[in-house]
Amino acid sequence: MNLLKALAAVSSMTLLSRILGFARDAIIARAFGAGMLTDAFFVAFKIPNLLRRLFAEGAFSQAFVPILAEYRNRQGHEATQRLVSQVGSALTLALVAVALLGVIGAPWVAYVSAPGFRADPEKFELTVTLLRITFPYIIFISLVALAAGILNTWSKFSVPAFAPVLLNVAMIVAALWLAPYFDPPVLALGWGVALGGVLQLAWMLPHLLKIRMLPRPTRHFDDPGVKRILTLMAPATLGVSVAQISLLINTIFASFLATGSVSWLYYADRLMEFPTGMLGVALGTILLPSLARHYADDSPADYSRLLDWGLRLTLLLALPAAAALAVLAIPLITTLFHYGAFSDHDVAMTQRALIAYSLGLLGLILVKVLAPGFYARQNIRTPVKVAIFTLVATQLMNLAFIFPLGHAGLALAIGLGACLNAALLLHLLKKHRIYQPQPGWPGYILRVALAVALMAAALHFAMGAAQWWLDARALERVGRLALLVGGGALLYFAALAAMGFRPRQFARRGAE
Repeated sequence: MNLLKALAAVSSMTLLSRILGFARDAIIARAFGAGMLTDAFFVAFKIPNLLRRLFAEGAFSQAFVPILAEYRNRQGHEATQRLVSQVGSALTLALVAVALLGVIGAPWVAYVSAPGFRADPEKFELTVTLLRITFPYIIFISLVALAAGILNTWSKFSVPAFAPVLLNVAMIVAALWLAPYFDPPVLALGWGVALGGVLQLAWMLPHLLKIRMLPRPTRHFDDPGVKRILTLMAPATLGVSVAQISLLINTIFASFLATGSVSWLYYADRLMEFPTGMLGVALGTILLPSLARHYADDSPADYSRLLDWGLRLTLLLALPAAAALAVLAIPLITTLFHYGAFSDHDVAMTQRALIAYSLGLLGLILVKVLAPGFYARQNIRTPVKVAIFTLVATQLMNLAFIFPLGHAGLALAIGLGACLNAALLLHLLKKHRIYQPQPGWPGYILRVALAVALMAAALHFAMGAAQWWLDARALERVGRLALLVGGGALLYFAALAAMGFRPRQFARRGAE
């Protein structure tokens, strides 16, 4: 399996999903703007999304995939099928209980996640209603995460990478065609989320059947692997999801700020998710199964070289992405969101949050690469200690930055916290000799930095005045932004090529 090709496949599916996601957000921004309705929806959508990232894609996947890879390598098909069935049944029971608690306790959840909304009874009640609609999404999307872990272990990366496309399609349909049938219309978005979860799970099931790993219902949970997964999951919940917990706390802080603050942070975060998903999530997805197999095969040298490959690719692609997001903040926001009810003021406020987020993009993506270095070894304690320290430091930064910078200070704290998290993980991987850097890093960093600086300077001068982007028509913005992005990427990779970089240098095969 060529890891570079696998990364390209996952990234291309992620690109399609992100493009549809931006179309979805542009439609939401045009229809609802950035105010009470969107604040309520984004809070309601954030809670099941947070649980998905904490419980399913976070703690569960990081605990499940290494043990699944071990079973597949060492114990054969029947034992692996039994593990999958027992884990799937236990997970389903737990998810139904969580969803029921969420629906029943929606007012309490709304109060904890956005206490500032209590000052506006209409906004608070709308948030409660949307929470009750969206909470069952956690059942379907967590089972999708189970299926994704299985398929990724079998190197079927493209199938789960395509699944988020279906969520975006469902929400676009809801916003465009179902909204007029609801009062208030924003309720249609909640039902779109629920439908998207059903569609994603339906997409995964035939592919599980094809590899003979479709979970079978069972009342037995006596496989030792189930206990090991549960043992790893509890601490892993915090260890892999500190950024998501920080985002939730940021929502609490933002609920006390000016109306629209939650939405400005959401739109900026959506732009951040583009490179984070295409690179960070994609790299983490393809690295974890191969790292787990190297660990199961007792191949520490291959393990270290694979981490080094992931870190070099991260620096190569994340650093220019961060620079481009900061420099092109106004062109990106106006092109994607500046329509209808989304005002010039909303553009300016979202720009502040995006620039603050971009300062931490490299850290956010590095965490996605470094954390699997511990979890593939079934080492939970170390990253959990780092996560707790980082979470506390991030909240201290929140308190320091929120007063002078408002909502942008919350975004800055998230980014700097991620950089701290990544730096500590890297230090500990090297300290314990899990990762030993390959030769040539100083020269590599210098050449990448020079190419990024050249690209950023060119983009700054080529983008023109902010007022043009605010006044231009949609097609004019799209055309000019496409030229800027394409020209910037061409200049960056041309500069790298002039300094000796070649694609074949990044080719690598994963563990089979």
